[in-house]
Amino acid sequence: MRDKLVMAGISAALMAAPALAQAAPPAAAGPSLITQLLFFLPLILIFYFLLIRPQQQRAKKHAEMVANIKRGDTIVTSGGLIGKVNKVNDAELSVDLAENVRVRIIKAMVIEVRNKAEPVPAND
Repeated sequence: MRDKLVMAGISAALMAAPALAQAAPPAAAGPSLITQLLFFLPLILIFYFLLIRPQQQRAKKHAEMVANIKRGDTIVTSGGLIGKVNKVNDAELSVDLAENVRVRIIKAMVIEVRNKAEPVPAND
């Protein structure tokens, strides 16, 4: 009896093998290159106008601000120090923080320039 079951299983497996070996139907072709580009183009434009362009404008405005620092300007550094510019070099500033306290800082670390002519905002 057992031999008959084994033989039946083997014969069923041999008969099923040609059915499994048949080629699958061809898969549907993916979207064309133009369709993919049309999908990603608006995404790229959104990233440009919302992220890249504003960052470039901020960097340009900061570089202009740093280039226009002159002696006597009051500045704020990225570390939060507020001082008056004493001397301006190519890449460094000499800043008076308090009486008899003078430090040298890198120009790029300036985040705000408060000129003498600008009014100070009220603390209301």
